Formats: sequence, C-alpha cells, structure tokens
Amino acid sequence: MTELDVKPTDMIRAAGAVVWRGAEDSPEVALVHRPRYDDWSFPKGKLKNGEHVITGALREVREETGITALLGRALPPIHYFKGGRLKRVDYWVARAVSGPGFEATDEVDEVVWLPVEEARRRLTYEWDAGLLRGLSAAPLRTIPLIFLRHGQAGSRQDWRGADDKRPLDRDGVAQAAVLAEALAGFRPTTLVSSPSKRCVQTVEPYAKRYDLAIRGERLLTETAYDTAKSLRLALRVLDAGEPAVICSHGKVLPELISGICDLRYPSPRGDVSLRKGAFAVLHHVAGKVVGLERYTV
Repeated sequence: MTELDVKPTDMIRAAGAVVWRGAEDSPEVALVHRPRYDDWSFPKGKLKNGEHVITGALREVREETGITALLGRALPPIHYFKGGRLKRVDYWVARAVSGPGFEATDEVDEVVWLPVEEARRRLTYEWDAGLLRGLSAAPLRTIPLIFLRHGQAGSRQDWRGADDKRPLDRDGVAQAAVLAEALAGFRPTTLVSSPSKRCVQTVEPYAKRYDLAIRGERLLTETAYDTAKSLRLALRVLDAGEPAVICSHGKVLPELISGICDLRYPSPRGDVSLRKGAFAVLHHVAGKVVGLERYTV
C-alpha cells in the first residue's frame, strides 16, 4: 500500500502538543517516556470515536502529563505508517497553565522539562525533533480570535417565520456541544454573536460552561451586515487583546476574515469559507495576525 492508496477512513488519527513553560525566549518543553517502547516523545495519543481533534489533544496532554494546557498555533502534522495504515498526528504549540500534576502509569512513567536544544537531543524520533523548529516560526504566546459559523439549523425554505428566529436542529445542537469542548482549547473570554437564534445557540454551551455573557451585535447578521462597519467591529474585538469568538453566518464570515487578513496578515491564506459549525482561528500578537487555521466539527 502506498500513501496515495490510503483512503481517509483507513487513516489512524491522533493528536498531541508541544507543551512549553517559562520565558518565551528560553522555554522548556515537556517530554514523556513510554516504558512500552522505551522512547521519549511529546504527549500524544489516538482520538476516541467521534472526538474532535482539539479535544483529543487536550485530553492526551492531561492524561499523560497531568497538565492543563492552552493551545496556540497549530504545528505541521506528522504522517507515518503503522501496521500498514497511515497515521496522522496533529500537534499544537501549547502553554502549560495548571493541572493536578503528573502520576506515573503503565503508558507514561516519566515526564521531564527540558530546554529546546536538550529536548531535541533527548527525543527518540526525528519527526518529533522537527516539531521544535516550528516553535521559532512565530511567537509562542499568541491570542486567538475565533470566527465561528453557526451550526446546522434546518432548511431556510422550510422555516415559517423570521429567519433570525430559526433555531439549531438536532445536528446543530450536537455540533454546539462538540464546540463547547473544542473552543475550551483556546479559552476565549469574549463572546460576540449575531443575535440570530441559531448563532446564539451555537455559542451557548461554551458560554454556560464558563459562565460568560454573549454580546449580540446586529452588524453580524445577514440583514444588517455592512462591509466597513462590520469589519471595524471585528477589528475592535481583535485589538482589545482578549481571546474572543465572533459567531456569525456563512455569507458574512469569509469577507470579515479576508478583510482582517488584508490589513493584518499579508501571508497567503487560501479559502476562508466555513461549513456550518466550523471555525477559523486567527492567532495574533499586538494586533498582528501570525497564523490562521480552519477546523470542522
């Protein structure tokens, strides 16, 4: 079997993080020792069925190290074959913030914190050492601005009544529950939404989990959207310097994202459209965007 022959359903999915602490100009990173393989690597593990990749990365870091982490930029995924199947491991830069502490298990019996160069020498696999090069690609500590499209909400044509009152359907409610877990990886504290019911309902599970208010903004609705005014609103949210979510509609978000990128992120960005329940994360520092990622649910 060659890589081109592998179907997506055959792929093993896993996730983890390069967890750091200390000063940004001289960080330490966490490595784990697995007695079964007698190797040193970054914390990672297989996703559970139906688990979002971000949720899986956070869970694996917590289980293997006892650390609660906040995600920053995504690092390039690693691909390799295991047992004749392609395996993909997604990684993020992640800052250690808290946690109950490490307890040895059969899977991981030791965790060490090492400076980057020492970690590079300790790592067993060259592909893990390659992840360390991604740490210097942009600042370690970044602020996320998350553009979230509302979840599934049935058919616009079948809905009787004002479109802003159209609620999430059963699939959309399930998406909102998954999003509450995934958004926790970035821990946004500012929640701004179109007042449309389906948008507010998409953010509500996360808001309730952390007891946060949702600020409604008419400029994020399809009917009140204004290219210049809505962009200024989004820029104010970015420039406030707090982790934030902006939840809106499929006809609004691509232009907003492109507008911010034109002003603050001159790097090539490709397609910025979002499926229902999907989100884009703009990582920024001092008002400058240093990374852009898209995620589906």
